Amino acid sequence: MDLAVRLRELLGPEGVLTAPADIAPYLVDHRRLYQGASPAVVAPASVADLQRLLAWCSETATPVVPQGGNTGYCGGATPDESGRQLVLSLRRLNRVRAVDPANFCLTVEAGCLLAQVQAAAAAANRYFPLSLGSEGSCQIGGNLATNAGGTSVLRYGMTRDLTLGLEVVLADGRLLSSLSPLRKDNTGYDLKGLFVGSEGTLGVISAACLKLYPAQRSTATAWVSIADPAAAIQLLGRLREGSGDRASSFELVPHVALELVLAHVPATRSPGTAHAPWYLLIELTSSASEDLQAVLEAALGRAIESGLVQDAAVARSEQQRADFWRLRESVPEAQRRAGGSLKHDVSIPVAAMPEFILRGARLVEQLAPEGYLIAYGHVGDGNLHFNLNQRPGADSAAFHAREAPLKRAIHDLVAELSGSFSAEHGIGRLKVGELERYAQPLELELMRGIKRLLDPQGIMNPGKVLRRPGS
Repeated sequence: MDLAVRLRELLGPEGVLTAPADIAPYLVDHRRLYQGASPAVVAPASVADLQRLLAWCSETATPVVPQGGNTGYCGGATPDESGRQLVLSLRRLNRVRAVDPANFCLTVEAGCLLAQVQAAAAAANRYFPLSLGSEGSCQIGGNLATNAGGTSVLRYGMTRDLTLGLEVVLADGRLLSSLSPLRKDNTGYDLKGLFVGSEGTLGVISAACLKLYPAQRSTATAWVSIADPAAAIQLLGRLREGSGDRASSFELVPHVALELVLAHVPATRSPGTAHAPWYLLIELTSSASEDLQAVLEAALGRAIESGLVQDAAVARSEQQRADFWRLRESVPEAQRRAGGSLKHDVSIPVAAMPEFILRGARLVEQLAPEGYLIAYGHVGDGNLHFNLNQRPGADSAAFHAREAPLKRAIHDLVAELSGSFSAEHGIGRLKVGELERYAQPLELELMRGIKRLLDPQGIMNPGKVLRRPGS
């Protein structure tokens, strides 16, 4: 039987795309590193549809690549070039099943946009703290599958920390349903923990029960000028202590990144603080009605008096707050507009961040003279996007030829400092070799054993996270 005909029997005519123009957007990753091929994009409208589809894929050994909003950075949701892998879009599984304000949780399907989840929480006078620059297009299933981080990890943790329960369809179509809202449940192994961060290689997350928090009633935001990352780390400690640990975001931005944003991203404006080598975007939040601006101003005033901070501007309106955040969130866009770039998503123990930036900058000078460093990110939780942009006029081929040796040197430095080469972007296809290099042999052995147990035929997102046997 023709493949498209069989798929439409399983999912209905609206659940299958086969026209080249229709499937083209699903075949290339967000960074355009990979261009795959696929006979069809399948989009089940219910969990029962998803179960039937995966049961059939298991019977026929048809490989499947789950895809959410396709906003990932490591090629984890893109099919390979063989033309055999189905792309499984979760976009039609997009219901908010339940909001439970009393239990401070909600249950949503995997295809819900992150912004939709945030809005559902807000409508119930609750707060869902996961926040990303792509929240208007990324899906919560993808956030779960990659254990997404974002700008509020300092206070609320990664997506794994926000997950109470999961519903997962396994590779053979069986349904693992554990959507319990319980905070305490010590009944055996934590199975949901296997699937958060597994990038669709063990099964397909179809729904999740997620933690909510009281609505945020007070916010204070500041753009701060500092001399160096060491000052940032000192200020972070003082601020957490002085604010009753109300710091929810603590973002580091170098002056070169601010200049890039102002030059390349329309409708951005200078923050109005004194020029400095580095800046911080700091935000305090509270569920109580309190004067956080006074708290933040007092803390920054003391830091200025001691010489730790050079200058600071506290947002006086929601528009000014939005302007500050636009500067931070536009750094990736500005990098794209400015030209070629090399990217590293690393995490370092917070106290070691200044040493890493100093030594990493020296490696850039030695190994990639055609590029200049743009190191920015969530320094409050130790996650740095250690990126390079190509210098104007530099040879593009020479610049990109530096990627492999520079990546090895940077990741070796990260390992030396007890860090991770993948902080929040996952492994996908891009970093399979890095996982093999830096993971302990026993870790890899256990991961491969789990993969064989849950996906014995290897049909779930083949070649992502773990290398396919024999490849």
